[in-house]
Amino acid sequence: MNNNMIKYGVIGIAGILAPIVFANFQVQLGFLWLMILFALTWDTQGGQMGYNSFGNILFFGLGMYVCATVQIGLVYDVGEYTAAAGLNSGKLNGEQYLTGLALGMGAAAVVGVAVAALIGSGILGLRGHYFAIGTLGLGIAFGEIFAGWDYVGAGSGLAPPPFPDELDFLGGRNLFFYYIFFALAVAAFFTLKKLYASRFGLAINAIRDDEDKAEAMGLRTVRYKTISWCVSAFFLALAGGPLGMLVGFIDPRETAFAGVTFGIWMVLMAILGGKGTIWGPVIGAAIFHVTQEFFWSFLLGWQRVAMGVLIVVIVVFFPRGIMGWLRDTWPDRFGETVDQEGGAS
Repeated sequence: MNNNMIKYGVIGIAGILAPIVFANFQVQLGFLWLMILFALTWDTQGGQMGYNSFGNILFFGLGMYVCATVQIGLVYDVGEYTAAAGLNSGKLNGEQYLTGLALGMGAAAVVGVAVAALIGSGILGLRGHYFAIGTLGLGIAFGEIFAGWDYVGAGSGLAPPPFPDELDFLGGRNLFFYYIFFALAVAAFFTLKKLYASRFGLAINAIRDDEDKAEAMGLRTVRYKTISWCVSAFFLALAGGPLGMLVGFIDPRETAFAGVTFGIWMVLMAILGGKGTIWGPVIGAAIFHVTQEFFWSFLLGWQRVAMGVLIVVIVVFFPRGIMGWLRDTWPDRFGETVDQEGGAS
């Protein structure tokens, strides 16, 4: 058994036991895995490929709405459910809830990938700050579209069916969704790790290093850029539905397409940990989330100032992120390696 297997085993056991040992913090722990997934999926473009996207929140919001409407649509008429004073308190039994969640997440993933491929075929032709600005408007635009769409509740939002009491044998709502976020983050980590050690990883790294030369050598750059975006969209869309159901309310601007919060956090967490690495986004997300929870608990009213100071300190003293600093300081221990069986590390 190599060191990687031991490391993954310890993290896996800790992830499984954490919500049981710290039962009062199940929601916060679930959000930790969601933040890790956010950072990992953003780094696929921003770190590995060199395309700084501010629009990845689009796929998360789409997943949230698609999953909720599919689940609701199994039992109710969605238009009536979302109408003013409609059936917003409608309930599902355990079987309906789980079936709707599974089908909804599947539909969300399909829609997310399809939208990523469609939009990506056009916007991924842009480069540099033009691409960043172009993606910045995506989340805002879709937030306004859903805020004006009566079928899904428009600006009044959408309230997914509550977690059925008969499913409490699964540990309750918080524990149930914790394990979903945990599973999605782990799946994203190992999927991306494997991809980065493949031809795909070499291709997107070549795009980051010199896209013109990569094209001149015959690399189909738009194809690889689109695939990269679709991979991110797949995991983000899958995660959107469970969060909407955990929170219990979907607001088009503040929850689903929250570019000012979730959209920016994706970027900050990856940079904080060290973009362009597999562990950097994980470390950055963990530090960001734990620090943010601490600031919100003990520095209420000053939490955003404190977080801003922390970010400035990291950028000034650790310009390549925590992982970059570790690799510069201890290259033998933290230097980048490739495990032919397990992927890049």
